[in-house]
Amino acid sequence: MLTPRKKKIIVKEHAMHDTDTGSSPVQIGILSRRIDELVAHLKKNPKDNISRRGLLQMVGRRRRLLAYLAKNDPKAYASTAKKLGLKPEAVSTQVIP
Repeated sequence: MLTPRKKKIIVKEHAMHDTDTGSSPVQIGILSRRIDELVAHLKKNPKDNISRRGLLQMVGRRRRLLAYLAKNDPKAYASTAKKLGLKPEAVSTQVIP
């Protein structure tokens, strides 16, 4: 579970300035942490289809945020992908409406 303390640490790592709590890199960082925790949960509970659906929604949201960031701020996109260990070429920059 993502506690407020863990969330503050993630925000501090990805914030662009002191009061930044909602920029795309911060949101992507928080989503990535939640995705990692949910993946660990699903390894223990493979039949939990409700959580699997939530995981797929979070992955889609992160993909859309990454595409937005790549389009509008390629430098921030590259640094965010590197910090999180994401493969830049694996993230599609095309968003299908």
